[in-house]
Amino acid sequence: MTQPHKIVFANEKGGTGKSTTAVHVAVALAYQGANVGAIDLDPRQRTFYRYFENRLDTEKRRNVELPGASVGVFGGPSVEALDEMIAEISPGLDFLVFDTPGRDDKYARHVATQADTLVTPLNDSFVDFDLIGQVDAETFKVKKLSFYAELIWDARKKRGMATVNEGKREMDWVVLRNRVQHIEARNMRRIDEALAELSRRVGFRVTPGLSERVIYRELFPSGLTLLDKGHLGDLATSHLVARQELRALVKGLNLRMPEKADGKAAEARAA
Repeated sequence: MTQPHKIVFANEKGGTGKSTTAVHVAVALAYQGANVGAIDLDPRQRTFYRYFENRLDTEKRRNVELPGASVGVFGGPSVEALDEMIAEISPGLDFLVFDTPGRDDKYARHVATQADTLVTPLNDSFVDFDLIGQVDAETFKVKKLSFYAELIWDARKKRGMATVNEGKREMDWVVLRNRVQHIEARNMRRIDEALAELSRRVGFRVTPGLSERVIYRELFPSGLTLLDKGHLGDLATSHLVARQELRALVKGLNLRMPEKADGKAAEARAA
């Protein structure tokens, strides 16, 4: 049986736009005709789950159908129980999207090492960069990998061997630059250089993410996304730019759509 492509949004620090990005990617895939499942691994905050819950409420209130994902919450009691949940919901899915807590968590580490696409959102700050690597205070050159980067590096090496021996998928690690600031040119240049150096050492890709925009926070209560044309009212030019930004983000993830999903997407575009 074909397993769904596992997309894991993971960052051990909060405030990087992880849940918002995960929701928008899941909805974008659904709009392309894919069958999408989702698991929220933060049973305390449940931001990811609540977003889809709000989306379902909007569907009922407005009597409309919106592409989305079947979503559940996992809160324990074991890694084995998590694997059982994954196995139970996987049949028929093209993609399975995970949103993880913004803290060190054994379940987050487990799904991160099992990911087909691992997405690590980072704000443009050395505070966030410290998650994946430490830099010299004077030169801003990378001194060493962080524990998290070493964990993913080891997982990717093991996955590489399994790819050869067992035909498994390789892990694609994508560092997503969210909330990029355009006013601190020197800081941006230093982060650019540090990310480029570290990406050469551990093999992740760097791609643009989502800018800081109030619209994302405003959409949460309704569960709507920037892709929900016809349900958002009149959008400002900045919101249209944000929509293009989101489409570029999804394209940058290089996710391969299944043939049946491509067909559904083509029908949707023609309708």
